[in-house]
Amino acid sequence: MGRVISKTGVIRSLGTMSGTSMDGVDAAVVETDGQEILGFGPSGYRAYSDEERATLRAALGLWHGPDVDISAELVTRAHAEVLAEFDEVDMIGFHGQTLAHEPRGRGTLQVGDGLGLSQALGLPVVWDFRSDDVALGGEGAPLAPFFHFACAKWIGAEAPLCFLNLGGVGNLTYVDPSFGGPEAPGALLAFDTGPANAPVDDLMQERLSLPMDRDGALARDGTVETGALELFLAEPYFNRMPPKSLDRNDFSEMIGLVQELSDADAVATLTGMCAAGVLKGMEHCPKSPSRLLVTGGGRHNPVLMEMLRVSLDCPVEPVEAVGLDGDMLEAQAFAYLAVRVARGLPTSCPGTTGVSALVGGGVVSSPIRGAVVSG
Repeated sequence: MGRVISKTGVIRSLGTMSGTSMDGVDAAVVETDGQEILGFGPSGYRAYSDEERATLRAALGLWHGPDVDISAELVTRAHAEVLAEFDEVDMIGFHGQTLAHEPRGRGTLQVGDGLGLSQALGLPVVWDFRSDDVALGGEGAPLAPFFHFACAKWIGAEAPLCFLNLGGVGNLTYVDPSFGGPEAPGALLAFDTGPANAPVDDLMQERLSLPMDRDGALARDGTVETGALELFLAEPYFNRMPPKSLDRNDFSEMIGLVQELSDADAVATLTGMCAAGVLKGMEHCPKSPSRLLVTGGGRHNPVLMEMLRVSLDCPVEPVEAVGLDGDMLEAQAFAYLAVRVARGLPTSCPGTTGVSALVGGGVVSSPIRGAVVSG
C-alpha cells in the first residue's frame, strides 16, 4: 500500500529533472513542509545513452506521434531506474521531459507517465506541473522561482539576489528575501533570458560529434563575431517585458548566424550570445542584486562565467559558494514544488510566469487507488 501524505509536518520528497540539455535524469531529496527547506537528502543521476539522446532529439518540437510515444516510454523507464535506488521517501515530484513549449499556442508538453511511476514505486507522484499555469494564461515556465525563494531564506540572504540557471535555456530569478513569502507581489521576478547551452551542444554534435564544449575549451580558442551577436540581440524577444519563456528550439536559427565561422569562433560566438542574453535580462531587475548565483551545466564553463563576471557589477558565483548543489537544484525544486501541490499551496504567480492568479499546478497520482486528481 502506498503512503498517504499528511497535511502538516515535514515530508521527504524526491524530485526529478530531465532538462533541455537532455544529458540524463537528476534525482534529489528535499525535506520540507512546503514552505521552508528543512534539509537536503541524497541525490542520484542516470545518464542518457547516445542512442537515447538521439531518440529524444527526434521528438523535440513534436506534440504527438510515434516519436513522442517512444520518448515517453524512454523517459518513464529511465526515471523508474534512478528512483528505485532511493528509500525512505514519502512522495515524488516528476517533471518529465519537455518536448514542446508554446504557451501562447498549443500549450506545453512534458512526456512521461506519472501514474505508471506511482503504481510501480508505491508512492504518490506529482506531475504535469506546467499545464494548469498555461491554462490560466501563464508561460508555464520557469517554475523553480518559488524554490529559489526558499533557498534564499535557507542561506540567510537579506539583500535582493538573483539565481541564474544555465541549462539548455537560460532562466533568471530575482529574489527579494525581505518579503514573507514567494507569492507576495514584488518578492519574485522570473523569466527565460535566452538560449544557453543548447545551441553550443547542438553545434558541437553537428560539427564534431561531441555532446558539449567541455570546460569551454573550444570557446577559449575562438573570437566572438560581433555582427552575429548584434543580429542575435535584435531579436524582439529581448525587448519583451517579463515574465516570458522560451522553447529549446526558439533560437535554432542561431547556428545559421555562425555557419560560416570556424569551429572555435562559432562556439565562442554562441557562448557570447548566451552571456549577452543574461546581461539584457539583468536590466529588468527591480533593484541591483547583491550577487548572481549560477546553477546548471553552464556554471562549469569558465569562459561563459568569465564573460558574465566582466560584464556585471555584482559578484557572479556558482551556487556551491552558498552551500547549494548546482547539479541538483532543479531536481530539488520539483521535490519542493511537489509538496506544495500536495498541500494546496501555489507554485507560480504573476511575477514568475505571468499567470493571471496564484496557481498550484500539478496532478497527484496515488498508488493506493490509482486515482488521478488535478491539483
